[in-house]
Amino acid sequence: MIWEVKNRQIPLAGQPLLMGILNVTPDSFSDGGKHATVQAAVDFALKMVEQGAAILDIGGESTRPGSKPVSLEEERRRVLPVLESLSNKTQALMSIDTTKAALAREALQVGAHIINDISAMDFDPEMMGVAKESTCGLILMHTSGKPETMQVKPHYENAPREVKSYLSAKVDALQREGIRQERMVLDPGIGFGKTYEHNLALLASLRDFQEIGRPICLGVSRKKFLQSLLGRGVEDRLAGTLGVLAYCALRKTAQIFRVHDVWQAADLLRAMKALEEHPQAEF
Repeated sequence: MIWEVKNRQIPLAGQPLLMGILNVTPDSFSDGGKHATVQAAVDFALKMVEQGAAILDIGGESTRPGSKPVSLEEERRRVLPVLESLSNKTQALMSIDTTKAALAREALQVGAHIINDISAMDFDPEMMGVAKESTCGLILMHTSGKPETMQVKPHYENAPREVKSYLSAKVDALQREGIRQERMVLDPGIGFGKTYEHNLALLASLRDFQEIGRPICLGVSRKKFLQSLLGRGVEDRLAGTLGVLAYCALRKTAQIFRVHDVWQAADLLRAMKALEEHPQAEF
């Protein structure tokens, strides 16, 4: 399967690619405030590339449950200098994690290759125009409600079926607007307007999403459903995160893993590959 990202053809048929998370925010749930200066953010991003990240996902607005929106000006101030600096320092793909069309347009101009929109272009009606005027890659995520309220009694009759239907319809809608499906990657939105049970059902049913015909980006890193499952705080959820990634890697149900802990995820995939390729391997 190929992902078209600007002038690149990214193969997504082998091992999952790693997308390293770079939050230049004071309030993200896991790493808020850790990369407050441009230099600190750039240094951390380059470190993630050395550790195995093929994609850097840069966000300037926390979208954790209960978070408050920030202004366009503030989000711009946080992310654009980082993107611009990185564009001269790495060949890794860079993703702008935003729902604001104006910021997405500027980010693409200074070096971003991908728009990662948690609302799949639903929050800002101008985002479709930005996608149409570019050849950037697109990550389209399912979100139920806004971050401020999305975890207030989320309800589905059948979460996997409804999320899959939404994402399939989104692919069709963008194609009708002239946007090639080869540019699209889909994200089921683990933790975004879903209960613990909804999240587990989605992860267990991801193979069904292959019917849509587009790659899946999976973001489970350190998320709260792991606290419900394991009783661990945010800093102690690495093992749980890697367990979920291993399950999805074995089942080949996701092609991109969005992670905070890059070298640990890279080691997991490297160990799995060595065993899978061994002549005595049995599955």
